[in-house]
Amino acid sequence: MLIFKLPDNDQFFSVDNASGVNVSFVSFDTKTILDFKGNIKAISKDDIENLNVSPKSKSSFIEIAKETPESYALKISQAQDFIEKNELKKLVLSRRKLLMYLDIDAQKKLSMTKSFLKFCNSYPSAFCYLFEKNGEIWMGGFSEALGKFDKRNNSFETMSVAGTLAVEENWTDKEIEEQKAVTEYIQSILKKFSSDLKVSSTKDMISGNIKHLKTDFSAEISPESLDKIISELHPTPAVCGFPKELCAQGIKSIEHFNREFYAGYIKVETEDFIYYFVNLRCASFFKNYAFLFVGGGITLKSDAQKEWEETELKSLAIHNNLVFE
Repeated sequence: MLIFKLPDNDQFFSVDNASGVNVSFVSFDTKTILDFKGNIKAISKDDIENLNVSPKSKSSFIEIAKETPESYALKISQAQDFIEKNELKKLVLSRRKLLMYLDIDAQKKLSMTKSFLKFCNSYPSAFCYLFEKNGEIWMGGFSEALGKFDKRNNSFETMSVAGTLAVEENWTDKEIEEQKAVTEYIQSILKKFSSDLKVSSTKDMISGNIKHLKTDFSAEISPESLDKIISELHPTPAVCGFPKELCAQGIKSIEHFNREFYAGYIKVETEDFIYYFVNLRCASFFKNYAFLFVGGGITLKSDAQKEWEETELKSLAIHNNLVFE
């Protein structure tokens, strides 16, 4: 079961289980690809509410550990040591925040479908999804596109998004430098595949209670180059760091958990377009708890307390939209 909506679009979609693959979820390490077969079809809000989506129990041997500000500060210190040792600009560190339903409302049951609809209503400009497959349930939504390819004119669009603050705060050198690194990385890749690259000015991108810095890119490319471009763009410095192979090693040695589909991407192919969305504001759901995946770019200027507060702020995207009844 899969339901989703495209950015700035009120229509909901599903797939009809026919032949062919039009939607795929790719994990952060690209080792897991979850295909949803069938043609994309419209689905109503009433039909969504009538779906039975019930989280399952997770195997008892899976360790559930609550992250604390102190344990996260230790990981940030390790990340900064890794950055300094390898002369990096930044490393993206993530958290898997444990959310126990009993801590929210012990008397009521989580409604996945109503949570999804509320989530979509809170983030109208985001790509939002809810899926249940192979015993797994995930929900997420985000405005960051890894890429968008127009089959009609071979134009490719992408964006560099980095830096996070509460909407009312002012940008500092830390966020500006972080976003500049992502922009330079993406620009260097696209120049290899197109001589007609257009780069916008950097602007604020508002996402609920937080904002990011965003730069847009557009270029005409060969359709045969599309898969290669996506493989070079993922994972971007915004979700990993640069160089990405080295940063991926650092992430694995520091985080000590599997990111799974968090910071991976979702491919959606329609008649005219192929979309690639970065899977950022997302969570996996189980019978009594959920894992909320959040992260942030760590530099030598990062402050552990501020980084913790940033991840807590990001986790509200999912948390604040859960519906219990």
